[in-house]
Amino acid sequence: MVIEGRRKLGRETGCDMRRSKGTGCRHSGPLPRPSRPRFRPAEGSALSGFTRPLARLIDQFERLPGIGPRTAQRLALHLLRQPSEQIQAFADALLAARSQVGQCQRCYHLSADPLCEICRNEQRNTGVLCVVADSRDLLALERTREFKGGYHVLGGLISPMDGVGPELLQIQPLVERVDRDGISEVILALTPSVEGDTTSLYLARLLKPFTQVSRIAYGLPVGSELEYADEVTLARALEGRRRME
Repeated sequence: MVIEGRRKLGRETGCDMRRSKGTGCRHSGPLPRPSRPRFRPAEGSALSGFTRPLARLIDQFERLPGIGPRTAQRLALHLLRQPSEQIQAFADALLAARSQVGQCQRCYHLSADPLCEICRNEQRNTGVLCVVADSRDLLALERTREFKGGYHVLGGLISPMDGVGPELLQIQPLVERVDRDGISEVILALTPSVEGDTTSLYLARLLKPFTQVSRIAYGLPVGSELEYADEVTLARALEGRRRME
């Protein structure tokens, strides 16, 4: 009775049960498996295995650039093992830096005073100015201990795709500073990218009537091999060649 019922059901649905055993109907192919709903944690729920305050701390660390989930967990667990005094000092330093650090009124570098330490240094060559996109580039140049002039931080690069135009950067104060202080040379130290090249060309056109404008050379890094360098890097290395002394 059961077999006869299956055959009847197969004739009604157009399927041959003998030929399609384990594969479904021979006309329509294998029967689709029912989809299982995927589990999604609710918003605001704590991480699995962590109590809610610890999960919130880990989440805040993950928001920092370059910090992944595992690094965030290690940092959070490390802080929990520290004395309360050290954690309080860390929190006070963070709040103080956020509330007290602003911009230098002359070069727009990070500073807690009206003028930063570089602008207050009288031993600097004030006739040469190096233009950078942000304070991270300034600090990178300072680590070389080769440049002894002043700086000017633009606060970014011209990027029409991101809605960043010249009016949003510290370009007008740069032109006024070059004209007012009698700067003899402006060195453009901007990233070799589309945005960096656009900003460099724009600044060169504005500043050439007032002073000499140059740009740092871009080429091969120290210790690299020519065969592994790309065409653009090699071309810029050739353009920035110097006479042997």
